[in-house]
Amino acid sequence: MRKIELLVPASSLEVLKIAVIFGADAVYIGGEAFGLRAKAKNFSHDDMKEGIAFAHEHGVKVYVTVNILAHNYDLAGVREYLTELKELKPDALIIADPGIYMYAKEICPEIERHISTQANNTNYETYRFWYNLGAKRVVTARELSLAEIREIREHIPDDMEIETFIHGAMCISYSGRCLLSNYLAGRDANQGACTHPCRWKYSIVEEKRPGEYMPVFENERGTYIFNSKDLCMIEHMDDVINSGIDSLKIEGRMKTALYVATVARTYRKAIDDYMESPEKYQANMPWYQEQISNCTYRQFTTGFFYGKPDENTQIYDNNTYQKEYTYLGFAEAVDERGYAQITQRNKFSVGETIEIMKPDGQNVSVTVKGIYDEDGNPMESAPHAQQKLFVDLGTEIDVYDLLRRAE
Repeated sequence: MRKIELLVPASSLEVLKIAVIFGADAVYIGGEAFGLRAKAKNFSHDDMKEGIAFAHEHGVKVYVTVNILAHNYDLAGVREYLTELKELKPDALIIADPGIYMYAKEICPEIERHISTQANNTNYETYRFWYNLGAKRVVTARELSLAEIREIREHIPDDMEIETFIHGAMCISYSGRCLLSNYLAGRDANQGACTHPCRWKYSIVEEKRPGEYMPVFENERGTYIFNSKDLCMIEHMDDVINSGIDSLKIEGRMKTALYVATVARTYRKAIDDYMESPEKYQANMPWYQEQISNCTYRQFTTGFFYGKPDENTQIYDNNTYQKEYTYLGFAEAVDERGYAQITQRNKFSVGETIEIMKPDGQNVSVTVKGIYDEDGNPMESAPHAQQKLFVDLGTEIDVYDLLRRAE
């Protein structure tokens, strides 16, 4: 049995720390340039330095994305950026472009190189190609089945690692290489600026009848013809763990701390339970299913893992996320009174019932006893997001515990 890594995304220093505390074996992050999530908060040089140090203190690895498909004008900046990363010492770089790969091999050869899903890695010869160039790991294309992944494992060296997405949003273009955003909005998905037009509502217009909109599907409001359900493999961890995959990757570098904590904690327990006993994993299935449905999602599918997706993997009539909980903040510190210091994310009030979400799997229902501003003044509620508060929950709370409210 290969050691299984749980790889979790982080959009900011705060989310990185939450991912680490809630069960990640590794996190992947982007800097302020040359990654494919330009709209994410991403990491400044100082945040990246602090995040890498925090993760390493907790025995967790950090991988940095340098996965744009570069143009000539990018290359000088890429070299400079790789020189900065050499000093920061992340555990690996995630790369899609062969030119950037060769720069990384030259400038920081001591840092592992992982090949991004953007490189369209669909067969074992591709894996062997990258292995012979010194790559430690290749991320499978989203379009592979578990049977194909098992076949790749059989044909590549034992010390080469396979990473695969097991949860999160699915792109409708091949391995995420999409032209829609560039064409419709002038923002290039392959340069990190995707506007997600695959989630927009569409109708058909016939060439000779401009202005006459016809629904693509039987729905008078139009249809979401590119709108995939979200990938979720929580019910199939037995197949995933036994497929030869080394790293199980969660999608979501644009997601909140609550999403990351929920998904990381759920998959952490599922992996650990299965490794302890397949029977324990099956017995705890209702808990995994309940927890994973508590975070924002767009219905679930198993993607390509069991064959080619059909119409059942698409959502044609809406672009609505399912949302069970609202994120209120997390305990950044606990003072001598036992009050949690938080930066409020959404409004809540004294007397309201909320939940403390703990890394060990507990969800503790509490009533808000008091809210105080930074000067100690009592408040009935805090209407402003990002306000610094002290909260009396009438029970013990630990640093990094999350606060959430059921919808």
